[in-house]
Amino acid sequence: MSDVTMVRIYLREGDHRDHHNLVRELFALLHSELGVRGITVYRGVAGYGSRGEAHADDLLRLGVHLPLVVEFFDSPEVVRDALPRLAPLLPGGHIVTWDARYPD
Repeated sequence: MSDVTMVRIYLREGDHRDHHNLVRELFALLHSELGVRGITVYRGVAGYGSRGEAHADDLLRLGVHLPLVVEFFDSPEVVRDALPRLAPLLPGGHIVTWDARYPD
C-alpha cells in the first residue's frame, strides 16, 4: 500500500484572480509547475456556498456560476510543497485534504 494525500478545491465557474480564470490558473500550476500525478475537475449541476446563495444549471438562467471541484492526489511530500502555492490563490476554507492509501 502507498500513502497519498488527497486534495479537493472548491470553486465556482467564472472565479477569477487578477483577470485570469482561476480554474485554468490552478490547472496550469498543478500540471506544469508542480507536476502532480493527475487532476480532475468536476462541474456540479447545483450547489450553494457559505452565503447560502443557490446556483443551479437551469436553462432559464444565463451566466450561472456553477460549482467546480478540482481534485488531485500525490505523495504527502508533493502535496505539502503544493499547498503553500495554492492557498494564496483561493479564499480561506476552499481547500480540503485527507490521507489515503492505494494498493501498489
